[in-house]
Amino acid sequence: MNDKQSTHFGFQQVPVEEKARRVRAVFDSVADKYDIMNDLMSLGIHRLWKRYTIEMSGVRRGHRVLDLAGGTGDLTARFARLVGREGLVVLSDINAAMLRAGRDRLLDQGIAGNVEYVLANAERLPFPDNQFDCISIAFGLRNVTDKQAALDSMYRALKPGGRALVLEFSKVTVPAFQPLYDLYSFKILPLMGKLIADDADSYRYLAESIRMHPDQETLKGMMEQAGFENCDYHNLSGGIVALHRGFKF
Repeated sequence: MNDKQSTHFGFQQVPVEEKARRVRAVFDSVADKYDIMNDLMSLGIHRLWKRYTIEMSGVRRGHRVLDLAGGTGDLTARFARLVGREGLVVLSDINAAMLRAGRDRLLDQGIAGNVEYVLANAERLPFPDNQFDCISIAFGLRNVTDKQAALDSMYRALKPGGRALVLEFSKVTVPAFQPLYDLYSFKILPLMGKLIADDADSYRYLAESIRMHPDQETLKGMMEQAGFENCDYHNLSGGIVALHRGFKF
């Protein structure tokens, strides 16, 4: 297969048209245990990363927000409280099982009325131009087959004056962390997946997908290529995670 016909799924090369199906299967498998595994995998630190994302979002009452690849709705819940009754948050995911889990979780929390749910591919967002004051994608971009197409689509759907936030695992900036991080990613994480979610392979893929994701500067350049301005990023936990931000003027 040549580069135009194949893409990476973790460390494997697969046909482009097959990646979305494989990613969907991963999240079908882990949806029920996703929140528990997030807490265990990050020792709860993912909550701090997401809190920082909210603080950097600039979202306020009356805004329209798209939580892209929003999964079980962590960010949506926070955004819904910020935008109030006058605003709207759209929780969107390509995976129906994750979207159902997010809807059920938010309803259990009493969050309704200002949240909508949309099954959508990030590469081809089904929204008109200039719709949202803020678009976030947290731990989802690395699973998208054509990341540039997703960033282009986000830019199109964002209002002038709006901002996009990409929270994603990135490249460790502290060399001393790397051996321990590799041990955790490729040995401990799949074992946790096996013991808790009965699925080592999906968590092995997640570790591999992190290593295949563009580094901080590369992703910043991709956002600029999509049209975003004043792009920057903030390394969190020694670069294990980075929050990228870009504006549409």
